[in-house]
Order: sequence, then structure tokens, then C-alpha cells
Amino acid sequence: MLLRGVLLAVQVLQLAGALDLPSGSCAFEENTCGFDSVFEFLPWILNEEGHYVYVDTSFAKQGEKAVLLSSDLQAEEWSCLRLVYQITTSSGSPSDPSRLNLYMRFEDESFDRLLWSAKEPSDSWLIASLDLQNGSKKFKILVEGVIGQGNTDSIALFEIKMTTGYCIECDFEENHLCGFVNRWNPNVNWFVGGGNIRNSHSVLPQDHTFRSELGHYMYVDSVYVKHFQEVAQLISPRTTAPMSGCLSFYYQLQQGNDNIFSLYTRDVAGLYEEIWRVDNPGNAAWNLAEVEFNAPYPMEVIFEVAFNGPKGGYVALDDISFSPVHCQNQTDLPFSAMEASCNFEEDLCNFYQDKEGPGWTRVKVKPNMYRAGDHTTGSGYYLLANTKFTSQPGYIGRLYGPSLPGNLQYCLRFHYAIYGFLKMSDTLAVYIFEENHVVQEKIWSVLESPRGVWLQAEITFKKPMPTKVVFMSLCKSFWDCGLVALDDITVQLGSCWSPERLPPTPGECTFEQDECAFTQEKRNRSSWHRRRGETPTSYTGPKGDHTTG
Repeated sequence: MLLRGVLLAVQVLQLAGALDLPSGSCAFEENTCGFDSVFEFLPWILNEEGHYVYVDTSFAKQGEKAVLLSSDLQAEEWSCLRLVYQITTSSGSPSDPSRLNLYMRFEDESFDRLLWSAKEPSDSWLIASLDLQNGSKKFKILVEGVIGQGNTDSIALFEIKMTTGYCIECDFEENHLCGFVNRWNPNVNWFVGGGNIRNSHSVLPQDHTFRSELGHYMYVDSVYVKHFQEVAQLISPRTTAPMSGCLSFYYQLQQGNDNIFSLYTRDVAGLYEEIWRVDNPGNAAWNLAEVEFNAPYPMEVIFEVAFNGPKGGYVALDDISFSPVHCQNQTDLPFSAMEASCNFEEDLCNFYQDKEGPGWTRVKVKPNMYRAGDHTTGSGYYLLANTKFTSQPGYIGRLYGPSLPGNLQYCLRFHYAIYGFLKMSDTLAVYIFEENHVVQEKIWSVLESPRGVWLQAEITFKKPMPTKVVFMSLCKSFWDCGLVALDDITVQLGSCWSPERLPPTPGECTFEQDECAFTQEKRNRSSWHRRRGETPTSYTGPKGDHTTG
């Protein structure tokens, strides 16, 4: 249940302009604005004193849902959707926790698109920020609260706000700070400056947004520094849609030689990359910084200040903005991962091989009980290396992929099958080559594998320089040389494994974890059964599943 005392904390989060919220927004003060509870499910209850709507175990059972549906909306320009919410539960970590889900419902689609999901309980209000790409299609926002197995579970919504612009933009004039958070440090932290706050000797006379003493900005002060290289970090909301362009912001420095002001990106795996650092302190006025920002997968932006001592002065920050137009007329087109993917149905796509020797051959075979067809369709094309008719002792077949830009994280997936070979070691390996075909690193190789089954491999890698992925098959001797098949190579930006991966779209299922949203009317001997490996009857069914083998 939500305690009345929590409302005191809620007051701090009241948002400016709540009486004039844009379309798709609601502060739940006196009503639910254009959001209506869906009749087929439990209703969201408006708190008697306003401020939020909620669903809890006083009237809901485990597994029951409450659904809010907005009126028709349209995002003709890039927009940011923010939710202020709280999930509470009884002590312990239930195996089936309460969950808050956010969907988009397009007028011409059968299924709702899941955009975001949260299940972590908290003792305070949290902010979620979601980028909505611009488009002409009308849609509705659907908010779903699902009660878990706790005895005192509750889900509450304090505000929904949809505004034009990017979620990483902020002028720090609203109390939610656009979802930016300070990483707490015992000695140095980012604080809100301006307005009525007068608690530091380094408060600036004016913010940048309004050029007024009443405007707000963020600042970090060295007055409480106790150790060398004390660090303060201000962390943006994580991007939720691919974006590339120019990130700009205004800053002021005092005692610039005694502090280091830097800008980093951080992906979901926690990998940092510095993309900007102050070269010279600039003047005492607000200085403009423009930085090339490329986020093809979810990233946070981190403003970091490191002080060398208590006389390091201060750093102030204001008016963070983003433009999809590159800084200073840069015209580089963003990299498309599709260029590095291929299913070999038509040709080799952008892959190529050494001119000497037979190399990899594009083949098509008719599947039967002894051999599988290609992985894509079962009756299409794939690549085959080391045919016994062409192989020689010491033969090496190399298949080169297209050039991949540096400083990006990639997820490489492909399917392979091994036939023959007495020893599996290095029958197929994946290398990273530099642009001039110099070997840099082996990132994967076959160790042991069932024979004649399509298996999936996935590799996450990131290199500072442009590179090429090279598939290499080695035939050590005529007597120990079999066939190596390769198909469905895909390259995606980002990590192969994401801790925040959303559930599959309704109607999609790989059956790796469970049966997803599929159900059976009754279960008996003639039902569908979820299993792995071969089917129990000889010469029937597949030798392995299609997803990974």
C-alpha cells in the first residue's frame, strides 16, 4: 500500500505547468485527463487527495491487470515520454513481482508494441524516459499494471508527460531534471543552482536559459573535496531509440586548471568512452560546447568533473540540446549494420574471399533425413568450405566481411554446421582483421560440435579502429578434412546480450525459455511438447532446434 506520508515527497516532484500539460500527458490532480481505464480489466484508482493513480492488493489479486488507455496521439516530431512511477511490495524478492508495462497501440496493427517494462520495487518515485521517433501514424499509449504475488503490492503513477524533443535534452527548469541523476559521492555532487537556492559561495549570477537569477542550472563545487581526483558524475536518461547528430551544452568553469571536465558515453554493458574534454577553461561567461554524438544502441551521457583539491573551483552546466544534423557540417552517414549481414540467397552480398584457391562455395542442396538444407529456408543457398574434391593439406579458406567503423559495439551472429573432421579444433574460426588485412585477434573458434546440425554462434566485440570480420576454415590434412557450412550472418549494433531486453512481440516465440503467450486447451499424449535435441523417434523430425541448434 502507498502511505500518505509519501505524499510529502511527492510534493517535491510537482512539475511546472501541470495545469497546461501537452497532449498525452496527465498529472492526475483531479482526474485522469484523456486516459481512461479499460473496462475489461481492473480500474486505476485516483487517490482521494489527487497527485497519483494506483492499483494495489486491497482490491486486486495476483496476476490481475489494470489498464489505462490514452486518446489518439501523434508524434509528428521526435518526442520524449516520461513516467513518474513507484512499485512497492512486501519484504523479500517474490518470484513473480508486480510489473508496470508501457505499450503503443497503432490504429492499423493487431498487436500492441511493448516499449518499456519495470518490476523493481522502490521506496521513492522513479522516472522513466522514453524516446518516441517521429511518424505520421496515430497511436494510443497503453499503461498496464500487473499485480504480483506479494501480500501488500501496489503500483502507482504520479505523472505521464509527453513533450516534443529528445530525452537527453534539458534546461533544468523542471523539478524532475529531465531524468538526469547525480551519482552520489560523500564529498562532491552535482546540485541544482539558481532560483531561490543560495547555499554556496560559487552560485552564479544568472542561468543560461533565461539569463536570470531565477533560472536553474546544475553545478558541482570543490569546496568539500577531501581527496585528490574526487569525481562527480551527472548521468542522463538512457537513449531508447537510435540517434546520431550534434549534442550541445553550455558550461562555465572557475579555476579551470584545477579541475577536469569531461563527457562520456556508457552503454548497457558499462563500457565508457570519452567523447569530449575541456581543452581550455574559456572565459567567465557561458561557453558553448558541441560534440558529435552517435548512439545506435542504448547509451547514457555522463558529465564528469574531477577535482585536484578543495581549491578546484566549480563547474556549471545548462541547456543540453541535441540536433540530428551533425556538428560543423560533418556529412558522414551513420553506419548501417545491414551492409555487414548476408543470408547468401542471392549472392555473397558485401563479403569476399581470397582469389587463390577454391575458397568458400555457394551451394544449394535438397534436404533429406541424412542432411539438412540451408538454415534460412531449408531449401535455399549457403556457403560450404573444404570440399574433399578441392581441399589440400594446409588449405585455408578465408571469407572477409565489409569494413566496420571503430568505436562501436557489434553483435555478430551466424549459423554453422560441421561434417566429418576427426578433430574439431579450428575447423572454423572468426578473426578480427585490420583494414590492411593484418590479423589482430581471434575472437571465436569451434571447440566441439555435434555433426550435421545448424548451430548458432554469437559474439560481442568492440575495437577502436576500423576492422573486418573474417571467417576462416582450416583443413590440416587430407585424412582429417570435412565440410564446413556457413549461413545467415547478421551484424547488429550493440551487445548480443542485454539485461533489459524486452519480452518478444505477441505472436513471436523461440521457445527457449517457455511457451511465451501460446497456450493449449488441454495437455495429454497428443499435445505439443517443448524439448531440446533430437525427436524421440528415429529418422523423424530435426536433430536440433532452429534457433541455436
